[in-house]
Amino acid sequence: MRIAKNPLDSFRYAVEGIIYTFRTQKHMRFHFFSVVLVLLVGLLFRLDKTEMIILLFTVSMVLVAEMFNTAVEAIVDLITDTYHPLAKLAKDIAAGAVLVTTVNAIVVGFLLFLTEQHLDEIRLNLQEHKPEPMVTLVVGTVLLSLIIILGKVFGRKGSLLHGGIISGHSALGFFMAMTIIFLSNNLLMAILALSMAVLIAQSRVEGRIHSLQEVLLGALVAVLLAGAIYWLA
Repeated sequence: MRIAKNPLDSFRYAVEGIIYTFRTQKHMRFHFFSVVLVLLVGLLFRLDKTEMIILLFTVSMVLVAEMFNTAVEAIVDLITDTYHPLAKLAKDIAAGAVLVTTVNAIVVGFLLFLTEQHLDEIRLNLQEHKPEPMVTLVVGTVLLSLIIILGKVFGRKGSLLHGGIISGHSALGFFMAMTIIFLSNNLLMAILALSMAVLIAQSRVEGRIHSLQEVLLGALVAVLLAGAIYWLA
């Protein structure tokens, strides 16, 4: 057992606990990226300060519950490495706590986002104000990055910057190419942009970092996401 000698040690141990949970628990990674996505959507819906506080508290409880679940599993595995009904019960109850907080977060999210006032504001904003290209590009890049990372998490393949079932380099290359096509409205620029994206994808296959299927999947995800975003914008 580590005993903290000063407050900085306590903080460091706490951070190590968060990092351990994030690295070893795929559900924690999924919840974390979902929190980021939900908060971005909250900004898009222009939630007021009180609504954002409620949303942040709700989604944070999901992360806390997941960390407690991991702690319970570690304690149970420390005590016994054989099957025992009480050990199973302890893990099931901890997992149930995560489920309760997750369902609660989903319900709160729907109640905050799907109000007639917020939907009307979005309709008016889309009709009266064209989003800035830079804002659209940043939002699209963040969403694409989340999709790539989630693909790595659930595909259980690759690291943050290398490998994975979705080629991140290809996806970002084709997303940038689609951005140039939509914003420039120039045939020559479109051909050059797509050529660069294809060269990026080809280099990932040539370097044996990704298979052809993974590169094509990255390109498809990027094209569909870019098309949806710029069509809405």
